[in-house]
Amino acid sequence: MSQSAALRNIATNDDADALAERARRLSIAHGAEDPLEVLRRAIRQEFPGRIALVSSFGAESAVLLHLVAQVDPKTPVIFLDTGKHFAQTLGYRKKLARDLGLEDVRDIHPDTEELAKTDPRGDLWREDTDACCNVRKVIPLDRALEGFDAWITGRKQFHGGARVSLPVFEASGGFIKVNPIVRWNADDVEAYRAAQELPPHPLIEQGYPSIGCWPCTHPAAPGEDARSGRWRGAAKTECGIHELRGRTLRAV
Repeated sequence: MSQSAALRNIATNDDADALAERARRLSIAHGAEDPLEVLRRAIRQEFPGRIALVSSFGAESAVLLHLVAQVDPKTPVIFLDTGKHFAQTLGYRKKLARDLGLEDVRDIHPDTEELAKTDPRGDLWREDTDACCNVRKVIPLDRALEGFDAWITGRKQFHGGARVSLPVFEASGGFIKVNPIVRWNADDVEAYRAAQELPPHPLIEQGYPSIGCWPCTHPAAPGEDARSGRWRGAAKTECGIHELRGRTLRAV
């Protein structure tokens, strides 16, 4: 390895360590606060003008969108329009943005040239779901997050899998990720939605507790895990956007 490459590796490792320490300190200081206070801290104090909410406008999305709108409706909201969403999701996205007064919802699309190369028939999901998610979600999000230092997610520990031990603030992929409702359970989410009279996603009543792209989303049976209908029959449990790689880590 050349001396310059070695120095770049050291700098990258130093940045990652600094980011992890910042996330750890934020979780210790503010992780027990209620979601609205966590969001105020993140949006107004820690990352003003440098933070976005990434939302699928799915089954539980209205709650976090409502919370963010209370703090600052100008907060950028990134919606990955994969080209494979249910029509109901696209309609729900428009309704929530309008009803909540969200002023900066960004519809992010896959690159047409990349799609032409990797998924010319639009059926890559049949052969390689990871590759499909990569070209339709991971790469577009990576580009959309340029210029941001942090992003807000709606992940929750009760979803299981790798999410059971998520902290409120985490360092990942060169960003601080903020998980303000990570400790809420399904009853907490529904109670908030009902109290605020937020409209449910139209597919919930059809048995979809977690909603992504239509080819890889199925209803779940009563008592099944909330995400059991995602990539049913496969070992896959995440689309990959929470494992962004290949970025230049930014110093904090």
